[in-house]
Amino acid sequence: MTSGRYIALEGAEGCGKSTQAARLAAALGAVLTRETGGTPIGARIRELLHDTSVTDLAPRAEALLTAADRAQHIEQVVRPALAAGRHVVSDRSVYSTLAYQGYGRGLPVAEIRPINEWAVAGCWPELVILVDVHADALHQRMHGRELDRFEREGDDFHSRVRDGFRALAEAEPHRWAVIDGADEIDVVEAAIRTAVRDRLGV
Repeated sequence: MTSGRYIALEGAEGCGKSTQAARLAAALGAVLTRETGGTPIGARIRELLHDTSVTDLAPRAEALLTAADRAQHIEQVVRPALAAGRHVVSDRSVYSTLAYQGYGRGLPVAEIRPINEWAVAGCWPELVILVDVHADALHQRMHGRELDRFEREGDDFHSRVRDGFRALAEAEPHRWAVIDGADEIDVVEAAIRTAVRDRLGV
């Protein structure tokens, strides 16, 4: 059976990637999943990572927890689906760790990458869609909603994360497609669908 294609949607908090991941998965008949929390074990890790009462989690420990979630996710969800010929659309992926714990927390990306390479055992997304939205628009979208531990970080942190995603996309243009997430939802969906069709033929 032909292997499925592994697609990840990435972006800063409030960019709309979760909505677009669900729409893309529906259009492709794909398995919709997420990191962190795409497995029962991962859900427990996610609960800790996003808990606002956790105030003393070391950045390195945070990075290792995300890698543990990822290892379980790839083993339990992604690889079996791809092997069965199913496409996989993931709301976040290994690249979120490089952006959040690397650029955001200031950990060396060159050290985080091999840890995650080991965690995913070479199973990186074939295509990454970066839903990019200007910082001011992101701030407006987050206003008034209950924020988790990451969302409560300051503007400087979120700016570094956004810059990190853009740097990652620029470093691997063959793997990334950058989509303007400021447009109407249907327009963004159409742009993503075009990018997936052009890049992967699905």
